[in-house]
Amino acid sequence: MSVKRKMPESRRLFLEEWKVFMNGDFKKVAIYARVSSERQDIDLSITAQLKALREYASRNGYYVVKEYKDEAESGRSIDRPGFKEMVVTARQKPPQFGAILVWKLSRFARNREDSIIYKSLLRRHGVQVISINEPVEDTPSGRLLEGIIEVIDEFYSANLSQDVTRGMRESASRGFYPGGPPPYGYRRVKVQDGGIQRVKLEPDPETAPVVDRIFQECVADKGMIEICRGLNGDGLTTRKNKRWSKTSVATVLKNEVYLGTLIWGEVSTNHNPNRLPVIRVENAWTPIMDPETFKKAQLKLAERAPKITHPRVVHSEYILSGLVRCKNCDAALVGHAVKSGKFFYYMCGNARKRGRGLCPTPLLPKERIENFMIDRIKRYILTDENLTELIKLTNEELAQQCQIESGRLEAINSELEDVEGRLVKLYNALETGEFKGGELAPRIKALFEKKTELEQAKCGAEDTLKYKTIEMPNPGVIKDYVQDLRNTIEESNFISKKTFLRSFIERIEVDEKEVKVIYTMPVPPESPPAETVGVLPFVHDSPPKVSIWFNLDVAYPLRKPQV
Repeated sequence: MSVKRKMPESRRLFLEEWKVFMNGDFKKVAIYARVSSERQDIDLSITAQLKALREYASRNGYYVVKEYKDEAESGRSIDRPGFKEMVVTARQKPPQFGAILVWKLSRFARNREDSIIYKSLLRRHGVQVISINEPVEDTPSGRLLEGIIEVIDEFYSANLSQDVTRGMRESASRGFYPGGPPPYGYRRVKVQDGGIQRVKLEPDPETAPVVDRIFQECVADKGMIEICRGLNGDGLTTRKNKRWSKTSVATVLKNEVYLGTLIWGEVSTNHNPNRLPVIRVENAWTPIMDPETFKKAQLKLAERAPKITHPRVVHSEYILSGLVRCKNCDAALVGHAVKSGKFFYYMCGNARKRGRGLCPTPLLPKERIENFMIDRIKRYILTDENLTELIKLTNEELAQQCQIESGRLEAINSELEDVEGRLVKLYNALETGEFKGGELAPRIKALFEKKTELEQAKCGAEDTLKYKTIEMPNPGVIKDYVQDLRNTIEESNFISKKTFLRSFIERIEVDEKEVKVIYTMPVPPESPPAETVGVLPFVHDSPPKVSIWFNLDVAYPLRKPQV
């Protein structure tokens, strides 16, 4: 007796699809499956979704021309490779398919705004999104029901995300490492927390000494490039087994993890007013670096920040380099040595490059002009009276800025309210079927972009309004603060003194008769004593600039530029 063999499932589905195709009674469709990274354990798998979608297509007379899938991708964002490829294909002419089959509407998108925009875009190109487990009619009432389902899915997704975030925040707040590769210098160790294994960090015996070396060399006035050369010369590599660079060294020097501090939830920009506060746990694990050395390293980094000092200027032995310019031709005054390097001068850069007679600004003996400038700064800029006047001037400018920003903020809020109202009307029009969704999609997208732009402008205006005025400190506080500034310019090493001058002097203009100094509020490079903290609030993003003139009356010979 012969036994009839069962036909493989894949072959059966193929024959059914081919039969439908040959009969001509078919509709071309694409199928889309997605599983979330947050829900791998409870989502229907990609394989199971695709199987169910193929079977549904076969039963209902659809012909599958293309399959798209996204694994471990969140539905709250449309930045998914498979999804983006599907939308691009759907917009091609002639159309390759007339519908997209999904397991549930939540597989297409969980974000209500994204769902409306992309479904409207697809409808405009004659492509319908069909949920095989949530059938709805393509009518106004059907789209309303579809919208209700999507809102519920978005609510569920948001709750799930909150649960995941809450668990990670709880773990981080107790000093456990939340995940990802460990920072250079540490290694992961598993610890038992009740019935759960969690992760802590401990210093890595092989790489922790390298971290200590980087900090010690930074504090010892070694620059980034010099530190990199030493590490690479000794055959040491980063965590990713790459050569050390200025960026990788800076990452180590700025990371508070080496103080034993865990920081979780920090973002570079934050325009979400409902964002939870950053978690910060001190002594979460054994520190590699002591607080004093870490603080000194941060001060050294601030002194050499590229936005303040060009690398060539950092290494220059001329304390005024990068600041002093020729008043006659606006060229920088550069270092110039004569007679085999025995005598040093500041010289107009144009005269040095293009020959004598081009500029009348004389050679300025290095030591004498530097001493002259330090003396005038101490006598006329770093004084109690001048600092008091600068604070008054700052208050006047702040008052003007606040008046302007208040009016700007009022206008922004009014425009933002208008944009949000227009978005609500467009959503209502989509749900009632008053307009075709495809016609509204570009307008909705443009309004979203405008809304984001306005929210960013609002944050900027609100930040400016935080600094409304500066309370005038008492004379004793100002006197102490001025003394701190004088100590900095008198007692600091060459690099610190040079950095201090650049922190408040914007430009020094020199000709054959006088010197003009353009400067702003002086600030010491290191933290001032506690009793002077009261004068620090005057430091803000754009402090006022003032100018002062000095006659070149020092008794030294002025030499005409020579080539």
